[in-house]
Order: sequence, then structure tokens, then C-alpha cells
Amino acid sequence: MRKTENQLLVIFGASGDLTARKLVPALYKLYKDKHLPEHFAVLGVARSFMTDEEFRKRVALESKYLDDSEEFIATFSEKLFYEDLHKKYDVDYRELNERIQDLNTTYQCDNNIIFYLSTPPSLFEAIAKNLTAKGLNDERLGWKRLIVEKPFGYSLETAKSLNDGLHRYFKESQIYRIDHYLGKETVQNILVTRFANSIFEPLWNRDYIHHVEITNAESGGVESRGGYYDKSGALRDMFQSHLLQLVALIVMEPPLSANPEEIRNEKMKALKSLRLMTDPKVLEENTIRGQYLASEIEGEKVKGYREEVDVDPDSTTETYAAVKFYVDNWRWADVPFYVRTAKRMPTKVTEVVIHFKSPHHQIFKNSDMNKDNKLIIRIQPDEGILVKFGVKVPGQGFAVERGNLDFYYESLGDESHIMEAYERLLLDAMQGDATLYARADEVEAAWRFTDPILDHWKKGDAKIYGYSAGVWGPQHADELIEGKSMWRNPCENLADDAGYCVIE
Repeated sequence: MRKTENQLLVIFGASGDLTARKLVPALYKLYKDKHLPEHFAVLGVARSFMTDEEFRKRVALESKYLDDSEEFIATFSEKLFYEDLHKKYDVDYRELNERIQDLNTTYQCDNNIIFYLSTPPSLFEAIAKNLTAKGLNDERLGWKRLIVEKPFGYSLETAKSLNDGLHRYFKESQIYRIDHYLGKETVQNILVTRFANSIFEPLWNRDYIHHVEITNAESGGVESRGGYYDKSGALRDMFQSHLLQLVALIVMEPPLSANPEEIRNEKMKALKSLRLMTDPKVLEENTIRGQYLASEIEGEKVKGYREEVDVDPDSTTETYAAVKFYVDNWRWADVPFYVRTAKRMPTKVTEVVIHFKSPHHQIFKNSDMNKDNKLIIRIQPDEGILVKFGVKVPGQGFAVERGNLDFYYESLGDESHIMEAYERLLLDAMQGDATLYARADEVEAAWRFTDPILDHWKKGDAKIYGYSAGVWGPQHADELIEGKSMWRNPCENLADDAGYCVIE
């Protein structure tokens, strides 16, 4: 375990929902589990006026942790403070600097400071510039780190511009681009599953794997995010960031060690090896986009995407995106990858499915079993790992059925607390571990792969298919997968693939 040094956490955009809903609860849990250093303080910064006490009430600690004593909650809340920026982030930070220096001295934070930018990306450079003007990027007396939230760019061009803007004031080693998906234990376990088990790593290549499938499904619609989502869409919102990071963990070569930079170097190589698709015909054959339509789910009428609040009635923004692509290296040559993400699916689930090739010599040809073995890594919910393999049916002959070999994280019990994503990521940043944070070149590589797809869809020639809310996407989706295979439509329960799911 790394040591967590004394430090100050400054959260820009602290009056927003993320601070109350995710960041402060994560910090409280870290405090409760004794992960925070002895000398620690949090300074919320935003454009609306609040006192320290009002800020503490706004993050609603009392309502979230009723099982804890009022005294314990009060002790933690005394570490929370607030500073008003008077309506603008691009201003002189003289007063903010004075407050930071005061808290640093009072709480003995040793000049170690994390700046968490929970603001729109358009403000990143302005905040970095004004911090630098007051010397708050200077590491001579203590380290300084900058955490930035997604979306990191809207395209390759804008991502480069954001990177260039931040690099004018902070070194790359100081910048932590957060992706909460990488904070999930089951995402990190992909590395352990691969590199700590000789039953998997020797098979992790084109000789044994037929294809790889990743599904990210959400049962809800765009809800109150219609205005944002209509400018983004499924490909930008999930595929370019979260899902390509999953792909990188699956594709990457073994790093020399568990050192953060070694892991990030291999992830970068993996993203660079994705075969770019630029030919319109190739893009048409290997991508599908869709949009959910009004439907009825369990007797309740559900709006179509174009009927949602703040969505253009003529919108062609995709709520379903599926992409087939290849990886140009020895390990994965000719192995297709299928990745899909969508709103208004039958259930909320994210999983990786490794489809192994069938044995070259089949002696049980009369079996009704779908012959390929599968390794399923469930990210959420019902987190765990499932192996599907053939077993003999009791009785005469050699009838074969599929058997399940599974592991569930919940089986570890209360003794092994599974940190929430923001708990893990905040603690890593506090300890200077950037393993689960995206580097500038990673972000740009992901956009370099995604941009041609977005450009192709934007031209208007690509079809956009409708699908009823509550089904597994457009009827053409299975046509994307070559051969007799089709998407695995998972249920909330990891081992349940009976063909239907409980609607959340």
C-alpha cells in the first residue's frame, strides 16, 4: 500500500451535482475507512455564494450516512470549506490563493494540492492559467496535480486543443484525466485475469479466440440530459472513452511491470494498433447506429428519443452504436471485435465476452450445444466472471450441454470492501498512482479511431435505424456479426441467458 501524504483537495465546480452525489461521499468513505492522511482538507470552489456551513449542508452528509453518529459526521464535515469566485472562473485568483495558503498552513497540508476540475472542458485552460499566475502549479515545495473530468474533447482536433491548453501550464505528469469506468474493480480485474493466470494468458490470442464482444447497455433513456446528449450521442458519450479503454486492457501486451507508466505505455500501443476505417463502404458495413422509439414497457408508455426534453424533434443523434473492427498486430490479427453501447435496452449491464474457437476436430457433432467456450467478465451489475464450457449430460451416449463455472465478487463478503469507482480513483490520485487515468496520447489515439466513424455518420448517407424502447437494438444489429454468431443478450444475473430479462 502506498502512503497517502498530507494534502489539500480543491474542487472547482463544487456547487454542481457531481460533488454532492459522488465526490464528497467518496471522500467520506475514504475517511471512514482510514485512507485519508492525518492532515487533510477540502476546499470547494464555484461561482455561487455559500458559507462553509451552507456548503456542508449542500453536500447533504446527514441524509447519506444515517448509520453513523452525528459526532463522526461532524468531525468529517469540519474538513470541508468553500470559496466563492464571484460568478467567473476566468478571474484573478488572489482571494482563492489566500484561502488555499491559509488552509495549507492551518491544516499542515505540506503544500501538496490536488485541483479537481468538475467544470465544463471549456473552462479547463482558463482555470489552469489562473492557477499558474499565482504559482499554484509550482512543485518546488510540494506536488501539484490536476484532475479533469470527461468529456475530454468533442473530436481529435478539440482533444488536441485541450491537451495543448493544459500543457501550457501543467506538465503531463501532473494531469490526471479521470474515467470513472476504470475505477471499477471488475475493469481492473481484466489485467489480473489475463496476466496472473496461466489458464488464460497462453490462450489470449488469434490461435484460440474467435471474436471479442463488449456490451454496454442502459435501461434508462437520456432523462434530463437531452440537451447534452443530443450534441454528443452514444459514440462520443461511451464508446470513445469508457469502451475503448476496456478494449485497450483486452488488447494490450503484458507490461514489463505493474508500474503505472508501463501499463499506460502498453494501453497506448493497443489503441494505436486499432485499424482505422476511412473508406465509406467499410464504414457502412462495419458500423450501425440506431435511435430508440416510443414503446410500452410493462404497461407503461415510454417516450421515443425525439420526444425527450431538449432533444431536436428531427434529431439524427444515435442512442445505439455498434462497431466491428480489427486490431493490426500479431496477437489479434483477423480477430473481429464487436462493441455496442445503447440507451433503452432491456436491462442495465456492461460485460466483456471472449468467444473461444471450437476444437478443430469435433467428435460430438450431433450435440445441440453451441460449441464455442466463452469467458464472460461482468463489469456491472452482479459483478463477476463466468466460464461457459461443455459437459456431458448424465445417461447413455455423449449428449453435451453447456455448464457454468462462475465467481462473484459478492462472495468475498464484507471482509473485502469493494471501493466505489470515485473512491478508488480519488485515492489513486492522492497517492500519485496514474494507472487508471488516461494520458494525453491515449485520449488522442481513441479520438483518431472514432473521428472517421463520426464523420461518416455526420455526412447523412449512413442509415439510422429505429428500435423500440426495451428491446436489444435494431433488428439489423446481428447482421454485423459474421457467421452464425449473434450478440449475447445478457440478463442482470450473470449466469442467466434464458433469452429474456427483468426490466429495471
